[in-house]
Amino acid sequence: MTVSKHTNKTYTEEFKRDAVRLAGERGNISAVARDLGIDGSNLRSWIKLVKSEADRPFPGKGNPQDPELAALLKENARLREDNEILKKAVGIFTKLPR
Repeated sequence: MTVSKHTNKTYTEEFKRDAVRLAGERGNISAVARDLGIDGSNLRSWIKLVKSEADRPFPGKGNPQDPELAALLKENARLREDNEILKKAVGIFTKLPR
């Protein structure tokens, strides 16, 4: 019995754009996917992304592209953590005997 090993492949934005372009030129998504060695469902989802998110369909691995947004998200996380620490401190100090 052979056990298949599932691996997540990552593709560059350029590869995805070229695959979508080829699918549009040839008109046969399944054949293009097979020729490129990718799953047809991946190619179909890339085509949908290009149609719905024309500005930036492939943003990467969830990393914000805007440095200001990244800084604000980091600061927000730090402030939430600080807030949780303060809540715990208040709980501790209100339970101390006087």
